[in-house]
Amino acid sequence: MTRALGAGLGFKPEFAEDALAARDPGLWFEVHPENYLVAGGPRLALLETLRASHPLSLHGVSASLGGAAPPDADHLRRLAALVDRVAPALVSERPGWSRAGAAYAPDLLPVPRTTEALRGVVANVSRLQDALRRPVAIENPSHYLRLDHAWGEVDFLHELVRRSGCGLLVDVNNVFVSASNLGLDAAAWIDAIDGDAVMEIHVAGHRPDADPSTGLLIDSHDAPVA
Repeated sequence: MTRALGAGLGFKPEFAEDALAARDPGLWFEVHPENYLVAGGPRLALLETLRASHPLSLHGVSASLGGAAPPDADHLRRLAALVDRVAPALVSERPGWSRAGAAYAPDLLPVPRTTEALRGVVANVSRLQDALRRPVAIENPSHYLRLDHAWGEVDFLHELVRRSGCGLLVDVNNVFVSASNLGLDAAAWIDAIDGDAVMEIHVAGHRPDADPSTGLLIDSHDAPVA
């Protein structure tokens, strides 16, 4: 069973001294596991020191669960080793794709919500969960362009949960950014999501695109949260 947590923060090594000194009841830290997929060294030692005093949540960004190919086997092996080592309270991933053959994109690309794509994401989420021997939370992405979707996003996520047994990470900022960019109703999205499936909630800031002519909001995670 997933451990119940309170409020947490994204961990940045440049603030390690403050994080290690913090003793707030219930405080936990989220990290990107890709920064710690090593066999040893100071980076992993820092993470283990942090884990000794605070629960961790691992938020992956490179499993490419929305890709046509299965997740990279070596990546899953190293991620599973890290999970075994630090015993995080939560593990989450994004549903986009970033890998095609030997080519990697420096970002998570969107997945058209078709029934065929759903089957692929379900299969890849199941592979990830099997490798880690635990359920993971899948995050709703931020959207910047319209695609020809057969499924609404909430229905797609609910069906993913039903078929794979995963949970959800609801990123409230992504909901707001996507609603603004695509002319959708953010409040209706939040009202429609199944709260029983939610394992974690993200809150972060955003900024307008550097090119004001686009009218887009960018999920930058570097602005104050209203």
